Amino acid sequence: MNTRISRRAPRPEDERLHWTKNLAHGMQHVLSMYGGIIAPPLIIGTAAGLSSTEIGVLIASCLFIGGLATILQTIGLPFFGSQLPLVQGTSFASVATLVAIVGGGGGMPAVFGAVLGAAAIGLLIAPFFARIVRFFPPVVTGVVITTIGISLIPVAARWAMGGSATADDYGSVGNIALAGATLLIALVLSRVRAFGINRMAILLALVLGTVIAFIAGKTDFSSVGDGAIFAIPQPFAFGLPVFEISGIISMVIVVLVILTETTADILAVGQITGSKVDSRRIADGLRADMLSSVVAPVFNTFTQSAFAQNVGLVAITGVKSRFVVATGGGILLVLGLLPVLGRVVATLPMAVLGGAGILLFGTVAASGIRTLSKVQYENNFNFLIVAASLAIGCIPVVAPDFFDQFPSWFSTIFHSGISSAAIAAVLLNLLFNEIGRKRRPVESEAAPTIA
Repeated sequence: MNTRISRRAPRPEDERLHWTKNLAHGMQHVLSMYGGIIAPPLIIGTAAGLSSTEIGVLIASCLFIGGLATILQTIGLPFFGSQLPLVQGTSFASVATLVAIVGGGGGMPAVFGAVLGAAAIGLLIAPFFARIVRFFPPVVTGVVITTIGISLIPVAARWAMGGSATADDYGSVGNIALAGATLLIALVLSRVRAFGINRMAILLALVLGTVIAFIAGKTDFSSVGDGAIFAIPQPFAFGLPVFEISGIISMVIVVLVILTETTADILAVGQITGSKVDSRRIADGLRADMLSSVVAPVFNTFTQSAFAQNVGLVAITGVKSRFVVATGGGILLVLGLLPVLGRVVATLPMAVLGGAGILLFGTVAASGIRTLSKVQYENNFNFLIVAASLAIGCIPVVAPDFFDQFPSWFSTIFHSGISSAAIAAVLLNLLFNEIGRKRRPVESEAAPTIA
């Protein structure tokens, strides 16, 4: 008697948790990236001279579209979505270019036209871009993942100092002490395995850090009741998009950077979860990225990309379920429809977020180092590739104005340490390990799993 066994082995990312755990861990993802997702609309809206109410519309739209994009990326549709635990949100990579477009006199309609046009081009080239996966062996992915973590450390540091450099208490001992307390709580709770507390360490640290901040008088909830409770994002609230060729071209360069960074994030989370990531899966993820970016300007927001800080959260909690992140997407969606809830989350002090960010972003860097530790360095040029690529990737981090005198298209690409490291690592790997050399077994091995 033959027994048919056709069921595939379950994928780690398909794990289903109880709805209460989904909700708790999903909220943890939202809290860890909330500061990052609201920063672009604040900066661009201020540069455009918008009122606080109009900037509020931009923020609500970012949350709304970020939620939809996250659900698409995690749950997926045919040809759209990597079905990995990746949080999507407004990309910070586009901020400088969009501020320049605003300064050119086109206003918000020109911004949204540039985003829509460039994202449409990105959607067309996404499948071809995905084929570069064969040029991302462990020596490359390890460099890129490490650089992602290193690039985010300054963000955590600024959050820990208070977030706004114009604030009177920016960099104060009180802010840094609050960040340190949050970090210490997260580290201590990570050691407590009872009741699954170690998996909730970041969320609990954020809550307890906020309580400490409230007692110290560093936050209050008086503004929670201000403004509308429920609001649906209005399409084209700032007028129909205006398509300017120069703006679209400059944004296409940004889209290439976003595609590079999202590819790196997909590879990183694939290694963390132990999931198979091939060119088709990357293409599906990039198409979801770009489709979300096409829809985004319709609802008054900007290019979407995977959030690297949430990759660190997956690594540190060990919760690999994509349905947890999809729940986080649902929370973002609700926050976009209920501004009052967004105002509650906004009461989290930046110093508290900074304390958690130090651990999260450091975890990403450590994951990359772990990958690099499994690379073969004997009788090849991998050591040289790692050394040069990491150094090139760190240049924009330690000297943000390094490429300011270069052409704008060049500085746009290389201003990101992540894209700088990725480009350098891929080119050096091609030069030393691919061109004119037969591939050795050690160079064709699968990427190591980080879990």
